[in-house]
Amino acid sequence: MITEFISEIAVRILEATAYAGAFLLMALESMIAPVPSEAVMPFVGFLVTDGKWNLWLAMLATSLGSLAGSLVSYWMGYYGGKPLVLKVGRYLLLNRHDLELTERYFNRRQGWYTVFVARFIPVVRHFISIPAGMGKMPLIPFILVSAVGATLWNGFLLYLGMRLREHWTVVQKYSHQVDIVIVVAAVIGIGWFIRARLAAGKHRSDH
Repeated sequence: MITEFISEIAVRILEATAYAGAFLLMALESMIAPVPSEAVMPFVGFLVTDGKWNLWLAMLATSLGSLAGSLVSYWMGYYGGKPLVLKVGRYLLLNRHDLELTERYFNRRQGWYTVFVARFIPVVRHFISIPAGMGKMPLIPFILVSAVGATLWNGFLLYLGMRLREHWTVVQKYSHQVDIVIVVAAVIGIGWFIRARLAAGKHRSDH
């Protein structure tokens, strides 16, 4: 499995390069490289629990890494558009279908809240910065919501790693369960929104 292979590489990088490696891995995770945060942040939590890493430095390094990666993707979308993203992405195992899915998600409901919520949605969180750049979303709001969303997600996985030091498989299980819950909640929310809009349209037509 490619995910397991990437996880093993990520752990070795963290052990060898400390905070700089954590910064790099989370930057890649926030771009179009197939680096899952579930393979990085729990292990960072292990290192914090073992007293090898400082909690606040770990959070700072990973949050800055997530923001840096998001900005690179944002600028790729802003200045190069989809052709540049696809050209660069082929070297990073870019899944074109996932990118197009994220584009549709962003185009349906543009705004800062879209980028924030996307940070907690599987697949979408890896790509959301690209359509945000292509859509010319203002830079400052993008930075703020990206930083807050990424820090919350990273902190959640780091906390799981700290609480479940000896249970790596359990950490992965819980993180994927959270993904499922978030997807279900998003589907319910979207359904409610569509229903409310249809009801509002019918009410206007009746008058």
